[in-house]
Amino acid sequence: MTDAAVIDPIAEIERLRAEVETLRRRAEAAEAAADHDVLTPALNRRGFVAAMRSAMAFCQRHDVPAVLLYLDLDGFKGVNDSLGHAAGDAALVHVAEMMRANLRESDAVGRLGGDEFGLLMLNAGLEEGREKARKLAAALEEAPFEWEGRSAGLGGSFGVRAFAAHTDPEVWLAEADAAMWVRKKGR
Repeated sequence: MTDAAVIDPIAEIERLRAEVETLRRRAEAAEAAADHDVLTPALNRRGFVAAMRSAMAFCQRHDVPAVLLYLDLDGFKGVNDSLGHAAGDAALVHVAEMMRANLRESDAVGRLGGDEFGLLMLNAGLEEGREKARKLAAALEEAPFEWEGRSAGLGGSFGVRAFAAHTDPEVWLAEADAAMWVRKKGR
């Protein structure tokens, strides 16, 4: 038997441990990526619904209020049409960053699809949610989106629904979405 055929068992165990650790880190990164929007610094719909499930259980267990805001951007199609799709992508990032900057760390922001976002606020009731929606709508309108020296106005229509012992996050989302459409149609 030659020296090359002899395997040091301790060195092999250390090599395998390092390989397992690398695979574990990759799996954690893949799982985290599965819940985050690929474009914006927000959760994707899957991650946002998971955050809602957790919040709903917490609210139910501890009798804590929560409120859900559903945002549909106004003027987004105009950004894509006049400035291009790269500008539209940048506008979505801009909106997500603005929302994150104006919410507490305990709140969740998710991009639900296209130009629609969800905001989940714990320890907040309906009036606090409405006030936050007013402030965010004003922030969208006061700071126009800038792209390569050109600006485009963005606005938002918000639907606000308080947690009411919902058991299905999709039902709560649908209620907030319906409230948003009532506001959008009323303009």
